[in-house]
Amino acid sequence: ASASSDSETVVGILTFPNSPVAPVIRLNPHSVAHIYINNMQANGAGQGQDSELSCLNNSAQNGEPSSAGGAHTNVNGLSTTNNGNSVSNNVGIPAPAASNNAVSSDANSVKKKKRLSQSEEDVIRLIGQHLHDLGLNQTVDLLMQESGCRLEHSSATKFCNHVVEGEWDKAESDLSELKALMHSPSAIVVSPTVLQLRMKFLLLQQKYLEYLEDAKVLEALQVLRAELTPLKYNTERIHILSGYLMCSHAEDLRAKADWEGKGTASRTKLLDKLQTYLPPSVMLPPRRLQTLLRQAVELQRERCLYHNTKLDSGLDSVSLLLDHACSRKQFPCYTQQILTEHCNEVWFCKFSNDGTKLATGSKDTTVIVWHVNTSHQLKLMKTLEGHAYGVSYLAWSPDDTYLIACGPDDCSELWLWNVQAGELRTKMSQSHEDSLTSVAWNPDGKRFVTGGQRGQFYQCDLDGNLLDSWEGVRVQCLWCLGDTRTVLASDTHQRIRGYNFEDLTDRNIVQEDHPIMSFTVSKNGRLALLNVATQGVHLWDLHDRVLVRKYQGVTQGFYTIHSCFGGHNEDFIASGSEDHKVYIWHRRSELPIAELTGHTRTVNCVSWNPVVPGLLASASDDGTVRIWGPAPFLDVQDAEGLNESCSMDS
Repeated sequence: ASASSDSETVVGILTFPNSPVAPVIRLNPHSVAHIYINNMQANGAGQGQDSELSCLNNSAQNGEPSSAGGAHTNVNGLSTTNNGNSVSNNVGIPAPAASNNAVSSDANSVKKKKRLSQSEEDVIRLIGQHLHDLGLNQTVDLLMQESGCRLEHSSATKFCNHVVEGEWDKAESDLSELKALMHSPSAIVVSPTVLQLRMKFLLLQQKYLEYLEDAKVLEALQVLRAELTPLKYNTERIHILSGYLMCSHAEDLRAKADWEGKGTASRTKLLDKLQTYLPPSVMLPPRRLQTLLRQAVELQRERCLYHNTKLDSGLDSVSLLLDHACSRKQFPCYTQQILTEHCNEVWFCKFSNDGTKLATGSKDTTVIVWHVNTSHQLKLMKTLEGHAYGVSYLAWSPDDTYLIACGPDDCSELWLWNVQAGELRTKMSQSHEDSLTSVAWNPDGKRFVTGGQRGQFYQCDLDGNLLDSWEGVRVQCLWCLGDTRTVLASDTHQRIRGYNFEDLTDRNIVQEDHPIMSFTVSKNGRLALLNVATQGVHLWDLHDRVLVRKYQGVTQGFYTIHSCFGGHNEDFIASGSEDHKVYIWHRRSELPIAELTGHTRTVNCVSWNPVVPGLLASASDDGTVRIWGPAPFLDVQDAEGLNESCSMDS
């Protein structure tokens, strides 16, 4: 490159060494610009050949040649390579490389774009779909234009528009085009023909319902007979649809069909169903970005060892800018109250099903019922007296109207109290030889079962009348399942068996190698939590009849210690211990996440409030009941310095 005459500035010289005349062509800035513009236009002409589903990272967007191998592009008999550093004639003879001031440099060619990966394309499409759902269509157009991506296949776009507009004939016609796009590894493992049939059935069903709502009965009947029935698909549903012909008015139709009615709402819902049959390369599943974000938040919550609150299924209640994490100060491991009204060992404690009351039973022969106020403080509500042998077990009726109290091994009686009235309804004793140490309510609230280690196993009504009995079963602990028929009983053979009082059948469910001192069952009836002598706390799956997990840390000898499920969604397990501590585990973790100290003797029983997941009670031989909750509003240093500390693994 060099300066030339006054009329032009020479920015480049093209030579043809093999030509007999060896002509020299001088290029001024106007010539270079002309070549550059034509080059861009020529490259842009092939843009439509790219896939409609992928990012179009070719010369139409970035000024590069469209061929991947860097082949030259002919422009008016000239050619440039993909890096713009050399030129050649139309026969493909290369010219000498230009200097830094060559054609492409002076033309300020567009900076080369990075080719997007598949995951980057996916993210752009997800963002585009979300923005489209928000109505930011101009932003979506700009995003797709700048990235070179397509939100969805043009056939899918056309199909969606026809569905939303209710143009059913055109939508049906679109299905034939979409059928060719259903051969995708990510598609449902069903043949495209079947998928097309299902989609057509849904379209015709919507068409039929809209005709009915518009009182076009003949047209609806024609759709039913000539279009839906010949498909020979889902005959049962067609019979149901035919019954809608008898609906007297539109409101009746919408109610019986559980349908939103003609319009955008029902068509959008239909479109959501139809999209599930299309591979994501053709059309993204509805609200896919929100689904992924919800899954991420839920996974973070599940991995958080201290998460103990309900998480809204929506995303409005959480921040997406930070990872989910719960502070240990939010966990119920700090002493809120110490209840000292009992004057001897406290053997049992149990929150009511509605979480508003706590019952505690003691060796001092009393049951105390406490009221849980709105600030989660406990106040003495009633004292129930007269249990001569002491109270070692308590059970609330399903509606919390009644409370049954049982005594220790040498007690042959049980007491059924009306809690609200503070009156004894029934005092039951079948025989002085009995030992009624455990009780469980039937879910119907009209019956209960009771038993003991001397071989008693009874089913009774609210007046203490004997309904059924099972001979020879030495009962350690009892539980009634939600089917209202099956009673679980742990016995002296180190097992839990299921007993059906209706057909008098029984079966083995759990077998341990050591005595089962007590057990409790999760709300869904799937899991059982066992306190096993010398072994600690074990978690069993009752459906699969397998041992799921053994929890470490607790000291469990031959004392009867009662553990419990608790926290939001019963994600946690708590148990007392003979080393004076309360242990808490996350259900998935064998090691304790909290060890609560403060009691001075064996902790016999723990109970987690079923309504307030941050409230936990523990009863001890030291004569006290402790109420545990989140840390008070103190500085971190003050909270760490509490006498009743909470030690946690990091």
